[in-house]
Amino acid sequence: MMRTIEIFLVIIIITGAFIVSSFFAVLPSPRQVSPLNLRRLALTTLQTLDVDHDLSETVFNESDNLAWGQLQIALSACLPPNIVYNLTAYEVSSGSGTELYHPIKSISNAESLGIASDAGSYLVASSNVTFNVIPEKIGEHGGGGTLYILNCSDANGWWITGYTAQKLAEDLYDLLSPYFQTTIMVQNTTQLGQILNGTEISDLPHENVTNAVIINTLGEAVPIPAGYYTNEGFDPYHDDGTYAKYCHILGQKVREYNWTWASIVGWPFYYVSNAVTFASSQNSWGIYGMVKVDKPGLQAFLQGLDNQAYDYSNSETSSPGVVHLSQEVSDYCNYYGIYPSPYQTSTRALKTSISDNFNLTVALYIFNEVDNSIPGAVYKHIFKGDDKITGSLLALGLTRTPDIRLTALGLLSYYKPRLYHSDYTAVGTSRLVVLQLGQVGGV
Repeated sequence: MMRTIEIFLVIIIITGAFIVSSFFAVLPSPRQVSPLNLRRLALTTLQTLDVDHDLSETVFNESDNLAWGQLQIALSACLPPNIVYNLTAYEVSSGSGTELYHPIKSISNAESLGIASDAGSYLVASSNVTFNVIPEKIGEHGGGGTLYILNCSDANGWWITGYTAQKLAEDLYDLLSPYFQTTIMVQNTTQLGQILNGTEISDLPHENVTNAVIINTLGEAVPIPAGYYTNEGFDPYHDDGTYAKYCHILGQKVREYNWTWASIVGWPFYYVSNAVTFASSQNSWGIYGMVKVDKPGLQAFLQGLDNQAYDYSNSETSSPGVVHLSQEVSDYCNYYGIYPSPYQTSTRALKTSISDNFNLTVALYIFNEVDNSIPGAVYKHIFKGDDKITGSLLALGLTRTPDIRLTALGLLSYYKPRLYHSDYTAVGTSRLVVLQLGQVGGV
């Protein structure tokens, strides 16, 4: 009985203490519990006002009272009714090695912003100022500097689902041509045969077959010139005849001319394509103009790159699934302004064993290595005991639909051309706009 009374008394004491403390407790105002982020509101408002450069034009025309009046109307419309503001434009000038800010115009809707306020700042440029980024040209301070993009009209692609090789070539030209001394579209397999023979194919300045970059836009297929290359590249003794020997010749040419050969998607050198020579041949999926080389294609290419004798044998790839961009390439996304998805699907990753088998060194991981497989990388070929690069291979073992941003980003991250940003600090080219906000009214 006594134990029950004790428990009852404890409940009464605790309940009474809670009621008394609640009565005397001072709760914060709703504004303090969930305050309005005035700084973020100020910056967002300035960006909204300048979406069509209206803010910039007004700030550089301080004598136009009509424009400033319209700016004040727009400013009031952008802000909640319980927000007071002060907008001030500053002239940016330089002196004694530091930037100075001189107020030139101010508008406000209140004499005071209260006891709590915050501000956002926004730098605008004069309408006659253009901000430029000038890229360094690959090959500008050394050999090479020519980019060949295979745009062969007489060859068909595979594993470039949703695209044509010609469309991919056009997009790659737009992305990469600013970074090379000379960019040339290889329009047909005849022109490809010319550069395979070491012959220039244009009258453009700085074309140099040696040390060039060649991008194959046909995916798992590679264009093959008729004549010498279809004859010498044909192996009649294996698999009822195969063009794996042509892939061996390509590897030899990459080593001879120190090319960087880029395969943009899938299993490299899996088919050869010439729409005229193989007009009645198809790849078992209804794509005519190509012949299947299969797994020996990549193996033969690597043999040729490493100056090994042609030996008909299979190469191997793996399917690691979802893979992620390497940290180095992710860092270059911001530098070059190219933003592919940070994760992709790989079903044609090359095995790490090719490094030892063919004197290859990974110069750049485009995707992180997964379980002894490399989904995407740039490999450079260096013979043992030597330090000279004799050919490179960019291989992206991704699934079907190619993302040419990865090819562009891989090449730029490998060659690392610098970007020169124009500097505008002269008087009259920039003005600073500061919007200070305060909150008034109820809780």
